[in-house]
Amino acid sequence: MNAHSLADVACTAGRLPTVAEFERGEVDAEAFDHAAHVYVAWEMINQYPLTEAIQRFTDALRRLTKALGQEAKYHETISWFYMIRTAERRAALGATDWETFAAANAELLMNSKLVLDRHYSAELLWSPLARRQFLLPDLIAS
Repeated sequence: MNAHSLADVACTAGRLPTVAEFERGEVDAEAFDHAAHVYVAWEMINQYPLTEAIQRFTDALRRLTKALGQEAKYHETISWFYMIRTAERRAALGATDWETFAAANAELLMNSKLVLDRHYSAELLWSPLARRQFLLPDLIAS
């Protein structure tokens, strides 16, 4: 993918992006907030086995951050953590539609810092190693 500015990226304002749009980098970066990330993760988990979903999601997110000149925003541990947690919650709930999943998992959509702080120390989570590769949590969640 060639480098894009925010103005070059197709707008999905007012709706959540499809997996295909995300993989092509055709998302409105301004509107692609944490909840939209979780939505795309959920959709990918519905479409692919977990390991493939993780690979596709992280590859697409790396391409997108690179195309937007914001490579420093990419974080491998956070990406993997949310993919795995989303898959775990989806399986436990048995939710087949986004609305049911989102209603039952509001904390996953609202504030990623609160969720992450229950599982990771700041020292580990914000380390250069955690940005480059997935690291297991170092805290016991309550």
